Amino acid sequence: MTTAQARTELDVQPTPLALLLLGREADPRSERGVECPGDLPSPSDPDLVERARAAKEKLGEKVFVLGHHYQRDEVIQFADVTGDSFKLAKDAAARPEAEYIVFCGVHFMAESADILTTDDQMVVLPDLAAGCSMADMATAEQVAECWDVLTEAGIAEQVVPVSYMNSSADIKAFTGKHGGTICTSSNAKRALDWAFEQGEKVLFLPDQHLGRNTAVRDMGMSLEDCVLYNPHKPNGGLTAEQLRDAKMILWRGHCSVHGRFSLDSVEDVRARIPGVNVLVHPECKHEVVAAADYVGSTEYIIKTLEAAPAGSKWAIGTELNLVRRVANAHPDKEIVFLDKTVCFCSTMNRIDLPHLVWTLESLAEGNLVNRIQVDKETESFAKLALERMLALP
Repeated sequence: MTTAQARTELDVQPTPLALLLLGREADPRSERGVECPGDLPSPSDPDLVERARAAKEKLGEKVFVLGHHYQRDEVIQFADVTGDSFKLAKDAAARPEAEYIVFCGVHFMAESADILTTDDQMVVLPDLAAGCSMADMATAEQVAECWDVLTEAGIAEQVVPVSYMNSSADIKAFTGKHGGTICTSSNAKRALDWAFEQGEKVLFLPDQHLGRNTAVRDMGMSLEDCVLYNPHKPNGGLTAEQLRDAKMILWRGHCSVHGRFSLDSVEDVRARIPGVNVLVHPECKHEVVAAADYVGSTEYIIKTLEAAPAGSKWAIGTELNLVRRVANAHPDKEIVFLDKTVCFCSTMNRIDLPHLVWTLESLAEGNLVNRIQVDKETESFAKLALERMLALP
């Protein structure tokens, strides 16, 4: 397959269902399913790029724009920094002179930025409907009920919660309050090593796949050491004995993007492209990770492709916007999307150029919009959990 053919493979055509991902109506299942409170400019406005540039220039150092790797190119072009969620939150905290932090990502990311920045800084999310399906899968009420189940089973004192960065401020606060820590996809093993020094078991929230893959692939546990807690079933669908025997209590949550990749995807791409390297994110299912050649965080994926030799072949299992971007950045390598169907992050894609223009122009006119603000008690315990992560060896 030629490089040109590889790029063509990235032009994945949306299915009818996938068209919802790029729609404008609020998704009732999203973390914050609300409509934009203002009048958005038309997406067909030919002056959108110039309007965004002019508003950002008018704001000057008062605004700092963060762009997550999964954002559209039309948005990324205006980002002052790009990265994964935790890197961006830290970048925001390192810019105390910026009055407005415009976070082009999703809701939990903006919450993390608000937790780590000063009280004088205001974090803005261009579209309040940009939530996260994974974060939605663990609510504060559900997790509190789970802790009651663990208490009734007589094991709560042995359990240390470890929550993925991709969780709400409420879940981060729960984690901090109960002696746990936050992790990212790049330091999950370090977080689990620390947790098992504090207790005998881990409650891993909210992504079952990252928890399972880290425990089994990186720490040598067995699949039998892991049980799956389903918040929609009585007692999580588990017996007290199963909870007592487990080392890893995995929350039944997952990433809607990475959960789409299958073992068939891996086998199909190997058959189509001899010698291909399969590189996937650890949020993928265990069987996908086990069949891959390389596994790592978004930053790891980017760095691996940067270091790869010219002419090498790669099938990437992560969000499509990022795969297209790295493919365009490395024309000397054959980079394809692991799956044949569309795999945009639906809520991340809600932030488009019209939303960004509306946000920047509103701020330039002195109108604060879509501020994300975490209450002080939640912020205190969430920050404690984040600080434990920052202190990991």
